[in-house]
Amino acid sequence: MGKSEVKYQNTSIKMDKAMLKLLEEKDFLDISVSEICIEAGVNRSTFYDHYLNTSDLLKETQKEIMKDFTLYFNNYSIEFPDFSKNNSEEFLFISPKYLIPYLEYVKKHKKLFKTYLSNLSTFNVDEAYSDLFEYVLKPVFIRMGVENDLIMNYMSKFYLSGVTAIVNEWINRDCQDDMLFVVEIIIACIPQQTS
Repeated sequence: MGKSEVKYQNTSIKMDKAMLKLLEEKDFLDISVSEICIEAGVNRSTFYDHYLNTSDLLKETQKEIMKDFTLYFNNYSIEFPDFSKNNSEEFLFISPKYLIPYLEYVKKHKKLFKTYLSNLSTFNVDEAYSDLFEYVLKPVFIRMGVENDLIMNYMSKFYLSGVTAIVNEWINRDCQDDMLFVVEIIIACIPQQTS
């Protein structure tokens, strides 16, 4: 990577950090390009060399958060199961093993998640869910005996919407409710199939 590429990348990182800091202080719709530039220590032309608008920056920031989330999840030494095995217990992703690290991360970045959940139309949610469906949910549904792609699509939307709705309510309550209580609610609301 050349010197100019490194500088470009470092400037992007500064603006991602500025966006995250500002999101901790105010709602996304109240954040201006000028504020981001001041916080990041860059000028407006530099901002526009990188992004079209604040929504464009927020999308990139979301990608960086997802990378960070993956690293955070790895701190728990959690690996997704080997789909070639027959142990159906491994395929229960709606369990404390997966939900606790997820909810801890959401709580740590609740302002970002609140912004994300209240601006779903700003983001390409289908693109974000497509890999999750293809590499995680679809193999689980197949192991559960569901082989019709259309049925799997509906089921995945149901699972994801249900969990998202509960997490959104928890965020709206400022993540004050006990995390294990929220885990229990999610598990109680989402159908489980173990055979």
